Amino acid sequence: MTQDQKIIRNKLGLLKLAQTLGSVSDACKVLGFSRDSFYRFKELHETGGEAALAEISRKKPNLKNRADPKIEQAVVEFAIEQPAYGQVRVANEIKKRGLSVSPAGVRTIWLRHDLQTFQQRLKALSAKVAQEGLILTEDQVRALEKARQDKEAHGEIETEHPGYLGAQDTYYVGNLKGVGRIYQQTFIDTYSKFAFAKLYDRKHAITAADMLNDRVLPFFEEHGVPLLRILTDRGTEYCGNRESHEFALYLDLENIEHTRTRVKSPQTNGICERFHQTIQNEFYASAFRRKLYHSLDELQADVDVWMQSYNAERTHSGKYCYGKTPLQTFIESATLAYDKQLDRMQPTSTAPAQVAASGGLSVRSNSD
Repeated sequence: MTQDQKIIRNKLGLLKLAQTLGSVSDACKVLGFSRDSFYRFKELHETGGEAALAEISRKKPNLKNRADPKIEQAVVEFAIEQPAYGQVRVANEIKKRGLSVSPAGVRTIWLRHDLQTFQQRLKALSAKVAQEGLILTEDQVRALEKARQDKEAHGEIETEHPGYLGAQDTYYVGNLKGVGRIYQQTFIDTYSKFAFAKLYDRKHAITAADMLNDRVLPFFEEHGVPLLRILTDRGTEYCGNRESHEFALYLDLENIEHTRTRVKSPQTNGICERFHQTIQNEFYASAFRRKLYHSLDELQADVDVWMQSYNAERTHSGKYCYGKTPLQTFIESATLAYDKQLDRMQPTSTAPAQVAASGGLSVRSNSD
């Protein structure tokens, strides 16, 4: 029961008790209300029903003290124009334009528009650039570059469009009776947060390459979006001799750039770590308690069902998702990749590669 429901129940109790006792004074004495409150509750109940008895906050905005709409608009626009400026400097610059506002007034306006921190103002600037294709000033470019450097120092990922950077990692699921150890190959498009997951009974370069060949690249090719770069950790399934390592060979064959995380910096690939925590809490933790799996294929089928829900039904709070699903974000943002793909209309001679989970690396024709 919520607090509002408790308040409504108490007020209704007063009205019913007065009716039962036949005395307003006695009912008010028993429940500790004044007669004025009783008649006010009664009037509200008669005009608006039970909903009218909910507690009404006395905190109302004092519109007389609010800044003029013209000043508020100028402050918001200046916050995006110069995101690195503090409230004192913004107030001074606004005064130069013939508008008067105090530093406290600037901060109040920022709070109303979720612009109170430098990071929030940068996010608003990035969103405006993406939506309207604005040409950045030198100050705006400098502010965004500084933010990018700070993110890199803290292991955050910078991405520009779907296919710009994919993150891949291996997750140990557990030991399945009759099958053995179960590993999950995970791939996430860092822009749209669209994710792929495939299970294997081994942790090897072949399985890492098979994941891309079987699930990831066909999806990107279907939507006409090239995969430019992949970020992985320094595990043996991803790193090795370039001339004999199956994963490295596959990336070279598909012309995909390979970036590795910094040494002893797992947070650099934190997007995969966070997804592993999500799938563990929302799927594996309950799935293994509800059902007894006898094969890898049986578990993979249920993983695929959950992944479909994750990508197409579950809204995401990612930086570029804006409350949309990963699939919706991928499709709607694909035009950003098209614009960046300068050689999209030129035919390519490189054939996709076919990797078998149990064998080596081979080339398949385009007709497959």
